[in-house]
Amino acid sequence: MEHLRLALGQLDTVVGDVDGNARRVLTALARAEEEGADVVAFPELTLTGYPPEDLLLKPAFLADNLAALGRVAAATSSCAAVVGFVDVVGTESLEQAAAGAAGAGAQSREAAVRGAPRLLRNAAALCAGGRVVGVYHKRLLPNYGVFDEERWFAPGTEPMDLYVVGGARLGMSVCEDLWFGGGPVTCQGRAGAQLVVNVNASPYSVGRIHDRLAVLRSRAAEAGCAIAYVNQVGGQDELVFDGGSMVVAADGQVVAAAPQFAEAMVVVDVALPDGEPSGGSLHTVAVSEARPSRPPRPAPPPPAPLSEEAEVYGALVLGTRDYLQKNGFTDAVIGLSGGIDSSLVAAVAADAIGAEHLHGLSMPSRHSSEGSRRDASALAEALGIDLRVVPIEPAHGALGQMVDLAVGHPAPGLTDENLQSRIRGVVLMAVSNAMGWIVLTTGNKSELATGYSTLYGDSAGGFAVIKDVPKTLVYRLCRYRNSLSATSVIPESVLEKAPSAELRPDQRDDQSLPPYDVLDPVLEQLVAEDRSVADVVSSGYPAELVERVARLVDTAEYKRRQSPPGVRISAKAFGKDRRMPITNRYRDRSSLQPSGDAADGSGTPPSRRAMGGRPSGDA
Repeated sequence: MEHLRLALGQLDTVVGDVDGNARRVLTALARAEEEGADVVAFPELTLTGYPPEDLLLKPAFLADNLAALGRVAAATSSCAAVVGFVDVVGTESLEQAAAGAAGAGAQSREAAVRGAPRLLRNAAALCAGGRVVGVYHKRLLPNYGVFDEERWFAPGTEPMDLYVVGGARLGMSVCEDLWFGGGPVTCQGRAGAQLVVNVNASPYSVGRIHDRLAVLRSRAAEAGCAIAYVNQVGGQDELVFDGGSMVVAADGQVVAAAPQFAEAMVVVDVALPDGEPSGGSLHTVAVSEARPSRPPRPAPPPPAPLSEEAEVYGALVLGTRDYLQKNGFTDAVIGLSGGIDSSLVAAVAADAIGAEHLHGLSMPSRHSSEGSRRDASALAEALGIDLRVVPIEPAHGALGQMVDLAVGHPAPGLTDENLQSRIRGVVLMAVSNAMGWIVLTTGNKSELATGYSTLYGDSAGGFAVIKDVPKTLVYRLCRYRNSLSATSVIPESVLEKAPSAELRPDQRDDQSLPPYDVLDPVLEQLVAEDRSVADVVSSGYPAELVERVARLVDTAEYKRRQSPPGVRISAKAFGKDRRMPITNRYRDRSSLQPSGDAADGSGTPPSRRAMGGRPSGDA
């Protein structure tokens, strides 16, 4: 059986850094050449970074992307390259456009693109022998969740080609094209492809890598050939791309795999199936002949599988590191309360950017317990970060008097609670201004869902590391992080004490919210699964509890809209995955009897001031 030496270039690209991304590709291409690869594949939209969003509306950006493709193509020699880029249909032939753009000035490149009808395609180019020899246009455009590809791209409709590279019949496809039976991948395999390269920018969510493998096995069996799946890695705003590139044979065997959450190049000799096409025919383009026979190299050892906690923690670390580094931040500052959320965020940040670049502020008030102060200090010592103690009581007293004067009477208790949180937010943001450090917020998904936070207080900052992590998972992640060290970095007392914001005497979270082991499953059904209140009640939860949680979720949208970006780890995070209006009087009354709450149906808007928990009183 013949073999094709294939390299998968799992790269961490930067959206908009077209020249930098091209340099990354060229470096990886040179390494693939040294490894004797016949072809190297790179992720979806490698040159632009993914997702480029409305950068695609800029002619100069499109022109620079074509110029970069020209430079990459010109560098190919014995090793072909499959490269993701944005094709501009309606210009001259791509080969001419790429070659011309590579040698033209910026203004000339932009003018050429601006003057053409702009029909954009999410594309993969096959480059070999110093030129672009073939292009594939993505046919199935995702337009759900975090994906908006129909906003910018048109689907490919042109006849598909196969390419003989290194003596092997090769097909190309892009991401979503893999996920549906009977689609482009199946068509190419049945037309005689011995290997289909599928380039991807597939974001991480819990368990997603198992979904991918199941689809790859199904499609490889259907197509009757091997599939090479190359994925992007790295953080881009709220998205984390976990890599996990792999090659799956027609029989479902994983021939080779790259690790998750790290750049990698995997080089493997892929066995080419014998036999003739089983259905259909595609035009075939000869690119390069087979090299002289050489013994197949052993497959690289597979990466160790990760537990769910290891996956999520890796995603948080990578997403935090890339957000800070790609946006020019070297250091971060965090408020350390001695609670479990800030402890987890501090551990993630220290692992992401180094303890020497993380700075903690302990800002105790009259309500802060001695235990929490000790826990904050112990955590900082265990992580090796500097901790500065800044009591807020002087500001709390002075601002409390100012607020009482402004409202004409002593302010209610919730106002005083929020005032403490806002004082801490002001101090953190002032430190950020003075030192150039980004503020990391510490709110979790359970709090974000229910509005259990203070606007311009604990929600104020530049990046929300655990905004998509439910509280119950926070505990699991803390125990996982402790398991990585000889001694626990997060004090056991933090894991054992009752959660509390410590904004009033003897406060506990469960005085304002249901216990988290009850709240989180209800939120999963209401938010992630979009189930009705009645459906959730039928699964065994009290109607009063479910209705209250649903009301909290509905009325907290205005807070979520103002929260910082943060790492997405679930299939439905707040933000692009779930887009709800702020001004919205719809309430799910499916669990009520027909004679139920008439007031809600009267058109009277619900009061945000009346919500339970720790919401700010802002209307």
